[in-house]
Amino acid sequence: MVSIEEFLTDEFKTRSMGLVCDFTEKIDKVYTAVFPTKEVMQKVLSKKSQNSMLFVHHPSAWDITKPGAFYQMDKTLLQKFKDQNISIYNLHVPLDNYGEFSTSVAFANALGIKPEKPFGKYFGALCGVFGKAEESSIQGLREKFEKAVGHKVSLYKYGDEEIKNKKVAVVAGGGNMVEVLEELLSENVNTMLTGITVKNEISRAAHEFAQQKKISLLGGTHYSTEKFACIALKEYFKKQRLACEFVEDNPMLEDL
Repeated sequence: MVSIEEFLTDEFKTRSMGLVCDFTEKIDKVYTAVFPTKEVMQKVLSKKSQNSMLFVHHPSAWDITKPGAFYQMDKTLLQKFKDQNISIYNLHVPLDNYGEFSTSVAFANALGIKPEKPFGKYFGALCGVFGKAEESSIQGLREKFEKAVGHKVSLYKYGDEEIKNKKVAVVAGGGNMVEVLEELLSENVNTMLTGITVKNEISRAAHEFAQQKKISLLGGTHYSTEKFACIALKEYFKKQRLACEFVEDNPMLEDL
């Protein structure tokens, strides 16, 4: 693999977060995206803007079919970012942490789910949210989910068709962990919406637990469930008097 270390800041090398690439002293426009994929980086470059910043949730691209799933940014495109004075900044866990612009809150809002209580400890953050759905049936919620993300979603219907008290668990990205599902039991929740639900060695235990405890899982891909936070952040940057644009990417349906 070709190293991109020469483009990375010392801070990022130490913390794996924050200012990834320091390519400009002035920022006139911000682009937000979930992953710095080739497609996203090429779209930003095609804007021909100078003195800009790409804000990403993850500093690496995602492909669940590749070993390790995450892979580094394209070196050639990084050089073009440098030439065009476009810096890169990332916030992973801080953006996942419960708050106005967090990934799970933004995901819940996009589906008309009213956030009520955070849960899901992850590196000191609370990355999930319990909320009240407008629908009382799994199928009704699935249809709204598909409409929100613009593509099919997965449904592992391990529980009842009826959503208990219309209360659901929402975890953007990947909530396919037993310790996350255990918290649903204490809240009497039988439905979870997340991103990655594909059955593999990593998620096998979570699927077995969900099936045993009759918890239904709905998945909408890593990208599609986290993009709503990056879209919501446009308002944050505009309040800072910075022009901002969300850069669309393609979901990995293999996540389902």
